[in-house]
Amino acid sequence: MNESPLLTPTLFHAGPVPISGAVVVTWLLVAVITTASWALTRHLSLRPGKAQCVLELFVETLDNQIRDTMQVQPEPYRALIGTLFLYILAANWSSLVPGIEPPTARLETDIVLAMIVLLASIGYGVATRGVRGYLRTFAEPSWVMIPLNLVEQLTRTFSLIVRLFGNVMSGVFVLGITLSLAGLLVPIPFMALDLLTGAIQAYIFSVLAMVFLGAAVEAHPTPKTLENKEP
Repeated sequence: MNESPLLTPTLFHAGPVPISGAVVVTWLLVAVITTASWALTRHLSLRPGKAQCVLELFVETLDNQIRDTMQVQPEPYRALIGTLFLYILAANWSSLVPGIEPPTARLETDIVLAMIVLLASIGYGVATRGVRGYLRTFAEPSWVMIPLNLVEQLTRTFSLIVRLFGNVMSGVFVLGITLSLAGLLVPIPFMALDLLTGAIQAYIFSVLAMVFLGAAVEAHPTPKTLENKEP
């Protein structure tokens, strides 16, 4: 990758709208994830096969992580967190396909992902507390904390962007330099490391999203909160 990661080269235009490579790869990833999800869930059975067992294990692990992190029931947040994790994981791993640059190595993609988390935290906060209740959280523990709490909201979003962009971009640079210097076979260990790093970054982003959502729906979550929400 020779051009600056802060610049977005245009592949073609859809009318007046410029379409970049990151957008095209995102479309492909969304199509693959959607098709795979449909194929895995169209024939669910009480006697699950191997594929359904893997799917159920993933959902159960996701639910447990949401419970442990947010101290709430996972159903309202499962789709959002699961989709974020699967997309970021697939986007990070797409760097292993020759000629494809991962969308998460582009700043605009990471900005959009962080904005989704920000808007979701506001939406869930308002839905859970009401408009007044959510706005009151910015005045906790005292009204003098309002500016700091607003800044904290912005810095949380900024940290999501920088962490994902920096880690994925550094992996792309290392892999690209190694391939150019050592050929195709030598960088295989770096590719394995890239797989691990991509999975870790997807997990970290998802957990941080849970933390931010949990802070929006519950100011001081405790284990008793989960018990009170049990049906």
